[in-house]
Parts: sequence; structure tokens; C-alpha cells
Amino acid sequence: MSSTGVDDLELPPAADFHVHLRQDEMMKLVTPTIRQGGVDTVYVMPNLQPPITTVKAALEYKSKLEALAPDVKFLMTLYMDPSITPEVVAEAVRAGIAGVKVYPAGVTTNSDAGVVDLAAFYPTIAAMQEHDMVLNLHGEVPSTPEASEIYKLDGKNGSATAATVMNAEPLFLPTLHKLHAEFPRLRIVLEHCTTAAAIEAVNQCGPKVAGTITAHHLFLTIDDVVGDSMNFCKPVAKLAADRVALLKAVADKNGKFFFGTDSAPHPPAAKRPVDIRKKAAAGCFTQGWAVQLVVDGLARAAERGWVDGVDRETLIEFLGNRGRRFYGPQASSSSEGIIRLHRGAEKIPEILQSADEKTQVVPFRHGEETISLSWA
Repeated sequence: MSSTGVDDLELPPAADFHVHLRQDEMMKLVTPTIRQGGVDTVYVMPNLQPPITTVKAALEYKSKLEALAPDVKFLMTLYMDPSITPEVVAEAVRAGIAGVKVYPAGVTTNSDAGVVDLAAFYPTIAAMQEHDMVLNLHGEVPSTPEASEIYKLDGKNGSATAATVMNAEPLFLPTLHKLHAEFPRLRIVLEHCTTAAAIEAVNQCGPKVAGTITAHHLFLTIDDVVGDSMNFCKPVAKLAADRVALLKAVADKNGKFFFGTDSAPHPPAAKRPVDIRKKAAAGCFTQGWAVQLVVDGLARAAERGWVDGVDRETLIEFLGNRGRRFYGPQASSSSEGIIRLHRGAEKIPEILQSADEKTQVVPFRHGEETISLSWA
């Protein structure tokens, strides 16, 4: 790969350590697109309706996904709530479930049953450390009075310490450091980092702490989100300097960050509601163009001088090797094939829909040109 483009680049299959595959008809629509995006291993989020809180539910969900994409390896997670006891952790590890996801209450899709005070879950987290199970953090502080009290924020009189979409991630970072200090042997992933502060925080921690970076945050700043609900995600894209920090973290050969798309499909009507009483759903759908978007984002950044030219080895580390090492043998590649990338006339479609057109999702950067990808 040159500093400005792709010249018949060959890579091993990527691993995507943060995906939303939903359920029912949306699950049937988006799950077959995983390999289309150059990915053969995915780490599946548990925020369904109802959330996945039992080993039985996780394994049943996995079976449904495998039936839709038998050539993909699915790594399953549980949704942290009071029912996830140390005994459930032990059962989950025996069943091959890879991690437990913490959603702050109310900050994103299907997170109403999420966590407000992490300290209440310390016995479960201690069990995860003992069983070497991964803790995945959606690292934002909820903007609720209860959370403000727990996180010692003062939102009175417009105080700058009140949690907003712009500072919810930085305000959470002391909690990351505290968790790492309390549980130094626990593998922790700070998901979908969006700020330079998050990159710095992860780098300050030991080797048991890592972070994921999405494809869409390599393109977006807050200006792209305001006024365009299709670009609205949680955490929201931040400032131009934050985007450059993310790009540099991806391009760092010896970095602590790996790929997690946070691909999150929603029907068009949920992204742009006709009912003015409803808010737009948070999430960008990138699954079918996962690798292409990362390579394209880095190439564009190199053209602008934000990063140096990114070579093949750097891409292999970010898109697969680093995350697979962090998660261990169960995250090894599920295939011996390779993916080929080259410049072409391919465009991301305006819409992805089922044969009967009843289930639809609008892809991120719909209608724009992208890199072509094929399997060999």
C-alpha cells in the first residue's frame, strides 16, 4: 500500500471486535454481509430486546447467527446486569463466552437496563478477573442526576462538569483507571474510543487494557453529525484533533488499539423519524464495507499529511492480529483465505434491503465510492 492508495493489496481476513447484528429480520439482512467487509471473526454485542443475560440465550443467539453465516466465527458476550453473578461468569467461561459488556444506563441503543454504578458489580468483575474473562466498556458517563452524584459531577448552573455527549467519554476515563488499579489482571477493552484523551488513557494503562476504534470515526467530526442523523452514533464523533489522534493510533505499529466497527444497523425510519416526538437512533452501519472503510480512511489521512503512509504490516496488526492476540486462541481466524483490495468503480449502495423490501438499512457513506474487496 502506498501512502495515498491501494495497489492490489492482499491481507489475511480481518477480525471485528465490536458488532451489532440485531435480531429477527434485521439480523437476517445484515449477518450475511460480514465477509463482504473482509471479516471472518466477529465479537457480538448483547444489547438485544431483551438483552442477552444468560448463557443459554447467548448460545441460542450464536446458533441463529451461525446458520446465517456458517463461515464466520462468532464470539459471544453477556450484558452486565445484576443477574450476572460470579456463578454465571464461571458458567459462561465454561461455555466459551468471551466477555461481558457494560452499557451505561440510557446512553445508547437498548441500554435502559444498563449500569449506573460499576462498584456494585465488583464481585462479578473480580470473578471475571479470576476466570480471565474480558470486560468490555462503553466508556461514557450517563447524563442523569443519579450518575452525576455517583461520578461526583456538579451540573448546577450550567457547570462545565455536567455530562454531555461531548465530554461523557473523558469524564469516564478516571473510572477506567480505577478499574485497572482495582483489577490489574483483568483484561479490559475501552470500546469505540473517540477522543485523544481516551487514546492517552488507554496508553497509560498496562498491557491488560486495550481499546477499539471504529471505521466511521476515522471520517467524522462533530460537524458531520450535527444536522445529519445518518452520522449520529454513540459516542458521537468529536473534534478534528480527536479524529487525527484516532488515525494516528490506528497507524501505530506498536499500538494498543484494534478494530471494532460498532456497526449498528437501524431502519431508515429510526435514523430519520417522521414522528417529531422521536429522537434519531444512534449508530452507523458499516459491516459490509468494514475493511474497505478503514483502508480508505487511512489513505485519505495520508494524503492530507495527518499520518505517514500506512504499510501492509500495520493494517494486519490493527485489523486482526492485535485483537486476536488480546482475546486469545478462541479469536483465531476461521478461514485460510485472503482478501484482496484494489481501487475500482465500486460504490457503497444507497440502501441495503431484503428481497421483499420490508427490512432496510442505509449504509454509512452511502452512494460514495470505496475500495473493492474480494476473497481468494
